[in-house]
Amino acid sequence: MHNNNIMKKSPADRIFLAIVYLFLGLFVLVVLYPLIYVVSCSFSSPQDLVAGRVFLWPVNPGLQGYKAVLGDERVWSGYGNTIVYTVLGTLIGTAVTFIGAFVLSRKEFPMRGLLTTVFAITMFFGGGTIPTYLLLKQLHMLNTVWSIVLPGAFNVWLAIVGRTFIQSSIPEELFEATCLDGGDYFQYLTRVVLPLAKPILAVLALNFALTHWNSYYSALLYLNESVKFPLQLVLRNILLNNQVDITQMSSDALDMMNKQYLSELLKYSLIIISSVPLMITYPFLQKYFIKGAMVGSVKG
Repeated sequence: MHNNNIMKKSPADRIFLAIVYLFLGLFVLVVLYPLIYVVSCSFSSPQDLVAGRVFLWPVNPGLQGYKAVLGDERVWSGYGNTIVYTVLGTLIGTAVTFIGAFVLSRKEFPMRGLLTTVFAITMFFGGGTIPTYLLLKQLHMLNTVWSIVLPGAFNVWLAIVGRTFIQSSIPEELFEATCLDGGDYFQYLTRVVLPLAKPILAVLALNFALTHWNSYYSALLYLNESVKFPLQLVLRNILLNNQVDITQMSSDALDMMNKQYLSELLKYSLIIISSVPLMITYPFLQKYFIKGAMVGSVKG
């Protein structure tokens, strides 16, 4: 009886499914191979790496690259700076963007439509790099943490997504009840909206965190001292300029490899070290990204 209820696949269906599975398998290989290759290179010996013997699995695996990276003070300094920029930028950006989304969600706000239009225009046209640089210079913000975390603190797209979430997920009757209890907009925001808006707050925070963690262009423009460089800028300098400060590394690392081999190995080791936090956290937080995108696309 059970077998009769199962729909039999025709030969054409089987061929179609086989093609689909083959295509998906090839797609997975195309996506995974670069990741596996970088990880394998970071664990391989520098001699085999430079000789081009690494294709899939590590060759003569070891931890020389990671030992050298962990002995470089620039990496630790970049890690610390990136954590500071990411945490501070995420807190400021989430707060500013969510407050803006809350204001735009209020139908009684007379300039809501005009401000939304003006904000949307900035998604297509910006002030430019030179005017932004000159503005930060006049504000005495160059070579400070504020030049990294304040520009872009208000994200228009995220504000629209947040406004859509508030309008569609938080009943207007709650605002009326707050007013009947003698509350105002601030009390409504802090006591009603914030507790109910945890999913969208997570979406905002994760987007800002990813942006600041991967950012290097702002630091390249606005920071002058290398001790303030974030990790991504340190990585960029090593990858593009092939700069390796071997004077800061342990004698064991110098005994195992020369400058050429060490610089080549450090490229892959630095990529892995800078990506590990995101690779670990993203799978657990992916649902918030999907939910945020669905809120902005389906209900917007």
